[in-house]
Amino acid sequence: METSKKVKQQKKKVLLMGKSGAGKSSMRSIIFSNHVAKDVRRLGATIDVDKKRVKFLGNLLLDIWDCGGQDAFTESYLTSQKSYVFGDVGVLIYVFDVESSDFTDGARGHSDRDLQTYGSIIAALDEYSPNARIFTLVHKMDLVANEYRNEVIRSKTAAITARSGRFARRIGTYATSIWDETLYRAWGSIVNSLIPNLDIVEDGLKDLQRVTEAEEVVLFEQNTFLTVTRVSSEIGDENPRGDRYERLSNIIKTFKNSLSGYTESNSSHQFDSFTIKTGIFNLIINRLTYNTYVLVILPPGEAELQCARLNILSAKDEFARIESVAEGADDDFRNLRGK
Repeated sequence: METSKKVKQQKKKVLLMGKSGAGKSSMRSIIFSNHVAKDVRRLGATIDVDKKRVKFLGNLLLDIWDCGGQDAFTESYLTSQKSYVFGDVGVLIYVFDVESSDFTDGARGHSDRDLQTYGSIIAALDEYSPNARIFTLVHKMDLVANEYRNEVIRSKTAAITARSGRFARRIGTYATSIWDETLYRAWGSIVNSLIPNLDIVEDGLKDLQRVTEAEEVVLFEQNTFLTVTRVSSEIGDENPRGDRYERLSNIIKTFKNSLSGYTESNSSHQFDSFTIKTGIFNLIINRLTYNTYVLVILPPGEAELQCARLNILSAKDEFARIESVAEGADDDFRNLRGK
């Protein structure tokens, strides 16, 4: 299928804010710059605003504004730079350090300064970008003992919601750590909320799942290995590991990055496919388009495996077409797919 419409790039401004030392730049570097957790300790504090443009799925451009969290910078954002910083924002990500003495409810003489700052930022966002999405990350949760984590995240979420104004009903709050898959869960949800035409992508995955008779099919963005979307059969839905997609993101990205030590290429495209065959299941991870990989989990058997490989190969042109659909081409493409 050919189209004469030119692909339109979608630009989204993403504000990454929070107190200095909360871990904003570290998580950004892990997700978008292929750093590993043990290396981000060397990163210095962000000075003023560090801007980075990231291409995601070809035509989605994320303009990430990593805002230094020192008090002087924050005051500037809320006064002299207010319209500049908070205008045309698609997403605000506010990072709270769970261990910070300023991240309390203010009771019994404790400081709630971080929540006060967050409330001021919410007010500025409401003034200049009232349609922005908001995500809050309660970060460094690895420092909280396992038996207390659920209670801590409940109380912190309630405190954040109380300061979120009219955004309270549509805010997403996540517990995160750079040392496990929770970071991928949070950022996967954030980026997923920005992807245009996601329903069309999901329809394509459903077609692939049907023809391969797969238990699960997962689509990953090729550089970050964040989950774009996934579909599963009734058998796949019975999998008890609800965090398996984030774990896979973390494992596969670590594997991909480790390949750089054995190749001469600095490219992020360091493998086309690999397969795991067991007596219980087959697993294929295959390059699907320039910007994506697909993971397919199948019942065991050589015939099933080879048929799935052929179907993935046949689906590549269709997914390249889906990926190229711009905002103005939606209706034409839906008609072509028989929607």
